Amino acid sequence: MVAELARNAGIPKPRVGIARIPIPNAFAFGRWASDWRVCVTEGIMSLLTENELKAVLGHEISHLKHKDVVVITMISVIPMICWYLAWNQLFSGGRDRGNNILIGIAAFVVYLITNLLVLYVSRIREYYADEGSVSLGNQPHYLASALYKLVYGSARVSKDSLKKVEGMKAFFATDPSRAGSEIRELSQIDLDGSGTIDANELMALRTKPVKVKTTDKILEMLSTHPNMLKRIQRLSSL
Repeated sequence: MVAELARNAGIPKPRVGIARIPIPNAFAFGRWASDWRVCVTEGIMSLLTENELKAVLGHEISHLKHKDVVVITMISVIPMICWYLAWNQLFSGGRDRGNNILIGIAAFVVYLITNLLVLYVSRIREYYADEGSVSLGNQPHYLASALYKLVYGSARVSKDSLKKVEGMKAFFATDPSRAGSEIRELSQIDLDGSGTIDANELMALRTKPVKVKTTDKILEMLSTHPNMLKRIQRLSSL
């Protein structure tokens, strides 16, 4: 699947790996074509159909094609520098620091703003990767169904398992730590209660208003991934 998708995307075939963790997900990383990787977890292979898995892999291939890891890494440098500057100015040195405190506060404010911008760019790249998967020939409802299943599968995983991957969830196709709240939202689009999203259910989202709570909108601003309900609705437009 990876070889076919990479060929369709016009990029070199990345290396393929299997992460031996129960959380159903997939991820891609690598800055240059020579070290590109596409990985799936053991949990995802037993959960998705072949078409659904291929749609998720297309999402990851699209991340590599558009060099999203490099983009996010480069823009993440700015808030990192601001955080270091703020910490250095606010918590180091003697009592007589003059304008250091003001500089530290300003740097901290810039850190907060730029960090929110990095998260925003990350969410936009997720939308683009979804579109990229569809452009590689995957039907939108297969990706929508896969995302729904990944949320459902992650919601059933123990908290201990989720803690172990907390530091790398930004690389995942979905954010497993938000699965518990997302599964309740997604229940409103699984019209027949089958646990999947078929073409008709996805098509219905093109005109159906979806309800996203205010708290979920705020949580989305602090996340690397878009709200899943909004993300699947966007797939309906494709």
